[in-house]
Amino acid sequence: MSVPIIEVENVSKSFGGVIANRSVSLSVPRGGITGLIGPNGSGKTTLFNSIVGYHPIDSGSIRLEGREISKLRVQEIARLGLLRTFQATRIYGKMNCVQNMLISIPHRKAGFFDMFASERGEVVERAEHLLAFVGLYDKRFLRAGSLSFGQQKLLEFAMALMNEPTVLLLDEPTAGINPTLINGLIERLKRANTEFGITLFIIEHNMRVIMNMADVIYCLAHGELLTSGEPGAIQRDQRVIDAYLGAH
Repeated sequence: MSVPIIEVENVSKSFGGVIANRSVSLSVPRGGITGLIGPNGSGKTTLFNSIVGYHPIDSGSIRLEGREISKLRVQEIARLGLLRTFQATRIYGKMNCVQNMLISIPHRKAGFFDMFASERGEVVERAEHLLAFVGLYDKRFLRAGSLSFGQQKLLEFAMALMNEPTVLLLDEPTAGINPTLINGLIERLKRANTEFGITLFIIEHNMRVIMNMADVIYCLAHGELLTSGEPGAIQRDQRVIDAYLGAH
């Protein structure tokens, strides 16, 4: 069995009187692709936000490579190599793609304007290489706001790669993307996993995508872990069918 890189143990999180996560436990194997599914409102995004530090948990433990991170701030967790993307893209629409790539590196934001005047070396070369990796090299000097939504998601993915993450959490990466771009995105996610060695943890509603990508899948329902297993077992699990897959 692969060594877990993320370990979530008995994590609970409430907002007022609403329980978003209740005693959730799961582990993400190092170097693999793990899926997280469940109906809307099942607590998937809340769990992601807790893992990366956006929501302090009420109880439980979250460990990255054996280190407790549940009390750390978002920036501290990011520096450890754990990043996430969002359902809605977070890009700088008035800047071009290369500029988005450069400003995505946290420790460079303070010197942003000096950077463009003085630095055109390895950092820019890496930015352009990653834009080529996601298929946006020809659009590198276009304003990010002019890209299609699917292309903006590819840009956000490249921006995350710019930070050289160890683990990347992706929240519905194919949502809203033109079907013609989905296969290309899947291919690039798999390549990031195999070529860059990045562990992927993915929330996804497109069952074709997640069943063909993930090594193991967890299913949440009503804020609790319903079950987990290999994709084939998840597809056959009557509890998952009743709670979620029956609607797909």
